[in-house]
Order: sequence, then structure tokens, then C-alpha cells
Amino acid sequence: MNYDGPALVRVGERTYRVTLRLAGHTEPVDGRYHWGGRIAPDPELVGVVQSGQRVTTVQIGERSPVEARLGEPDPWGGLRIVGVGQPPYEQPQDVDADPYDDAPREAT
Repeated sequence: MNYDGPALVRVGERTYRVTLRLAGHTEPVDGRYHWGGRIAPDPELVGVVQSGQRVTTVQIGERSPVEARLGEPDPWGGLRIVGVGQPPYEQPQDVDADPYDDAPREAT
């Protein structure tokens, strides 16, 4: 499931209204859900990132905020954003669940 739309990004004491595009997947190496995407160009937020602030929270609608990390600005003024674990958008299933919980186990 992907998300493309408005969100709130909080860095320090400031909250920014942004438009972002996100997608994610369960990483087979660590079994955790990794999500990320791009925040549409926002010169003020780019200035915050260039000052060294990278830790953020993202909130979409009435969902709880989740922690994320901001990346370097791209040539068009957008910012990369990444997170691990529950994403800020709705998922069809529990992303932290072990996908192999229901798999038959070998007898030992």
C-alpha cells in the first residue's frame, strides 16, 4: 500500500504542512517494515535539514505520529524521508507481525 497526499511533519518545536509520497515493504533481511518516500519541495523545511536537524515525526490525518528521518534535499528541493516499523499510513495487515507465524514447523 502506498500513500500520496498531505501530512504534518514535526521537527523540533515546528510543524510543517507538507505533501508527500510514500511506499514501503517488509525487508527480508531483518523482517521489519521499511517505508520511505519524498516530501514535495518546501524551502523552509530544506533549511531546517541543512542546519543539521534530521529526526522528525510524520502524522497523516488522525493517525498517531511516527518517527522518521529526513535525508538530503534533491535537486528540485524535495526531501527524502524514511522510517522503520509502523508507517504513518494505513496498512492492510500488522506490519510488525512475523509473516511466518502460521508456517508449519519441522519436528525435531
